[in-house]
Order: sequence, then structure tokens, then C-alpha cells
Amino acid sequence: MSAPVLVRNLAKAFYDEGRGEIKAVDSISFECHEGEIFGLLGANGAGKTTTLRMLSTILAPTSGTATIMGHDVVHDPEGVRKNLGFYSATTALYPRLTTRETIEFFARINQYPSKRVPERVEYLIHRFGLEKYADARIEKLSSGMKQKVSVARTVAHDPAILIFDEPTVGLDVLNALDVQETIGELRAEGKTIIFSTHIMSEAERLCDRIAIIHGGQILATDTLAGLREITGQHYLEDIFVLFVKAGQETV
Repeated sequence: MSAPVLVRNLAKAFYDEGRGEIKAVDSISFECHEGEIFGLLGANGAGKTTTLRMLSTILAPTSGTATIMGHDVVHDPEGVRKNLGFYSATTALYPRLTTRETIEFFARINQYPSKRVPERVEYLIHRFGLEKYADARIEKLSSGMKQKVSVARTVAHDPAILIFDEPTVGLDVLNALDVQETIGELRAEGKTIIFSTHIMSEAERLCDRIAIIHGGQILATDTLAGLREITGQHYLEDIFVLFVKAGQETV
């Protein structure tokens, strides 16, 4: 049986009038296992978000393949979306909807069984401590409450695969820790999670395996213990810099 997420030689190129062809993602391959947090660790512009947008069918790849629970991102995008929840700190919520309406809306558009939607909505309201805010409009919520609604929206249809793209950007320390705790709980529930970050401490804390991505290429993939053994370095920041410098020298 293939891995829940399988990526092979995935690439995305854009054309810029001034610079010509730009390879945002350059033939990367990886797989993610059930109940695993797989980290994509890289600086801004490394290719993380482009990769995740291809996996979520927002962008079409230039070449290569990727499957989500056996569904090809190009040939079966609807099957992909049924099995995938995508969270990004930059994804806006609809300000005039209430918390309850938001969760229900995303459950229904992602084809969660219609008869079970009300039960699912109430479960998630309780699960994320949103009872007091269930009928409040999104525009009236604090940033911390909006973040919880965003996570509830992401899992509304109970997908097997979850993508968290830089989920703590713009959050204070306590809210960021709350997001990290929630992601850990979702892993414990058996979800397969792809976690994109440029924050070393988040990757150290959460990820079962880490892929270091730079210049659109994956330079290394292993557990933190494995990366330490390969490099002889202890701190992830030093490991990251070592691989990036080595990658630059080979260009």
C-alpha cells in the first residue's frame, strides 16, 4: 500500500520577463506516513508554499507527480480535496459569518456527509473551546479565536491529510504554542500532517521527520536524530546552515 502522501520529481517553473524561467520547485521527491508530522523546513522563498499549493491542487505542477490518499493532484483534484485540509495563517475567514456558520460551510463544501454535519459542527465547537463564540461573527473575534476557527475549518470534513503552511506567522507566543499543541493532538489521532515552517524550534518540537528545502530543492530528509548523526551537529539551526552552504557550493 502506497504512502498517504507520495511526491515524485515534482516541479514548478514560472516565467519572469526580467529573469527568464524561475524554478520555484525543482524536481523534489518525498513521502509522508500515517500518523506522522513531516516538516518542510526552509527560509522564505525556499519553495515550501509552492509545493503545498501543488499538493492542494491550487497550482498545477510543471512536471512530476503527487498523490494524496491515492488521488492524483492533476487527474483527480476533487478526490484530493476530499481527503485534504489546508491551513495557512494567510487564509482569510469570511468576516460576516459566525463561527458555527463557518465550520458548517466548510464541512458542506468539502462533502462531509450531510446528515452528520450538525453533529460534526457541534463536536468541533466543543473540541476547540468555541462555545462562547459559536454565534459570534468572525469579525468580532480576537486573533486567537480566529486562529482556532481556522483550525476547526481545516478539519471540518475530517480529512486524513492535513497541511499546515507557516501556521504561527503573526501569532503571539501563547497562541503559537496553542497551534503547536493542537497539531500534536491531531497527529495522535492518526492524521498525516505536512508542516511547513522556517522556525527551527517548531520543527524540533513537532516533526517526526524533517526535509530541508532551499532554492526549490530538498537537500536532506531524515529524523532530527538522523540529521544530527549525519552532520555531527546538535542544533537544527547549525544543521540547516550546513546543508544550505553545501547546496550552494554544488550549484
